[in-house]
Amino acid sequence: MNEDRLPPVAPEVTATLVENLSPRLRKRLDAAVTKLCARPTHREADTVTIEVDDETELRLHAPSGVVATTDAITCGCLLAPACVHRAAAACAAPAAQAPPELADQPSAAAPEPASVTDFASASGPAFVTGPDLVPDPEPAPDSASPPEVASPDQRAAAETLWAAGAAVLEAGVDGAGAVAQSALLRAAHTARLRRLPRAAGAALSVVTLLRAARAGDPSYRTADLVTALAELLGTAHRVRTASGPELAAVRGRARRPYSPDGSLRLYGLFTEPVVTDSGHGGVRTWVAGSDGRLFTVGDVAPGGVGRALGVADRAVRLGDSALTHRELGRAGLAVSGATVSPDGRLGAGKGVKAVTAGGAAWTEPPLAALWETPPSEQAARALRSVSRYADPDGGGSDLLFLDVEILGALGESGGACLLARCEGGGRVRLTVADDDPALAHRDNMMLLAAAPGARLRIIGRLVPAPHPRLTLLACSHPSGAGTIDLGLDRLRRADLPDPNAPVYPAPPEHGGSGAHAPLYLLERRVEQTVPAGRAALGMLGDVTAETRRIRRAGLPTAAGLLTALCASAARRDRDLFGRLLPADTDGFAIHWLAAARYTAAVAESLCSAAWQPAQEGVR
Repeated sequence: MNEDRLPPVAPEVTATLVENLSPRLRKRLDAAVTKLCARPTHREADTVTIEVDDETELRLHAPSGVVATTDAITCGCLLAPACVHRAAAACAAPAAQAPPELADQPSAAAPEPASVTDFASASGPAFVTGPDLVPDPEPAPDSASPPEVASPDQRAAAETLWAAGAAVLEAGVDGAGAVAQSALLRAAHTARLRRLPRAAGAALSVVTLLRAARAGDPSYRTADLVTALAELLGTAHRVRTASGPELAAVRGRARRPYSPDGSLRLYGLFTEPVVTDSGHGGVRTWVAGSDGRLFTVGDVAPGGVGRALGVADRAVRLGDSALTHRELGRAGLAVSGATVSPDGRLGAGKGVKAVTAGGAAWTEPPLAALWETPPSEQAARALRSVSRYADPDGGGSDLLFLDVEILGALGESGGACLLARCEGGGRVRLTVADDDPALAHRDNMMLLAAAPGARLRIIGRLVPAPHPRLTLLACSHPSGAGTIDLGLDRLRRADLPDPNAPVYPAPPEHGGSGAHAPLYLLERRVEQTVPAGRAALGMLGDVTAETRRIRRAGLPTAAGLLTALCASAARRDRDLFGRLLPADTDGFAIHWLAAARYTAAVAESLCSAAWQPAQEGVR
């Protein structure tokens, strides 16, 4: 059984079912989840049925697409409803969460259109079930009153989140089974009720990644779970200490605010497919205003890659326009009564009017100005957007607009990428945005690698790395006629000027002394904690040689963090009778969080330095 075939289950439903199990059944829960995932399923209307055995069926009823109550999961076994099957089904199904982009609809509770906030790029996805999901009230500013601090209920919710996250860090992926995940889900639900949507979204992101890791999902990356855990722990800690504007940013928003922006003349840039790990699919079309501002129009919902390919040819949900997303990426719109979110999403409320207008080529104004900004300035702007711990309400785009010359394929330890020379002499590595074979990214990249010397105008998304690196999203056609949406359109071999291309060995890095700093020695210890837990890190032994090497590279803070982290992992105090006391879970979590945030900050600094004019790529 593929869990993507199961309807999403509200976090509080999963938590309640697990909490209601007896201690004996909780011990059997992980085995029951594994066994249930191997059973066949079939869907009929809003109900998914799992064949537990030849005589027993388990049903999940999701009339609105989400299993919202415990009664919606029923089992036909003799022990129901106190059986382990219902809890196992809830644990096997995805946690209900918001897609990265919902169709912007006017809210009945507020005069302005609003859509659910996407925490996936910064703090993990949020969920949208329950009647209490309402916009956060905005208190009137009062210069005479003291700065606002978290309420006692919010601090209590943050402490619960911290404890649940620290427990996952203590046990590692191998020990964070269904019971530990249910504790996170309960904490996430409590945080949502206490109006802490950012922390709740981070907890859900951790649960999703834990399940992917334990299921052996090939798309799982330990670095993603490190980021999600650090976001969860960091946000929970800051809720207890922040005040004023910082507290508002840490709490986040359950709904994304849209503000009026008058009339806009928009020009299409490109359309990219969007496929998420949570089973959502769709497209995002990028457009630019006459003043150079970037906006997006998205359509993402449950459906996966199949929906992403189909939605590209559906009409854009914006005013009276009949353009499809593919067409909008090359045409234009005239919009009146526009509403825009802080990250540039265009609202589609009843007051928004839009009609089709002429587009512009990438070489014509106003789009041509996007390629005139120096790459170093573009990278600095994009880095603020793609930072691992960026403010979810922050604006800005992570796109770069470059003129490049294709050099050929570049062999790397993780596979091949495309090597190109930026205008001005610097080199940049271009990688695929999505490896799914149903999308055109990989095939188009292979064909472009066979065209050395081709000069292209490209659009890519910044990848934080100690060398210039982008995921390639769109480019001008090699023949010079039109543009290519690399995830949707497919190049042909006849479009390429030269079928023979060289393969370059990985060149040496040149990015200053920081590029050669052994920061990976600390990063490795931070990542090793996540799969196996604190005890595995505590058994590594003496790290004096590693800290000495880090200090010689000019990173004394990193050396101190590594020493403190390993010492905290190995420390186990004893009582007066020599018996081991419980490990200091909170102390270890604090040291781990400090190391994780430090390595992320240094990595971002190295990325910024790599794009500077004097170090703009590999020479």
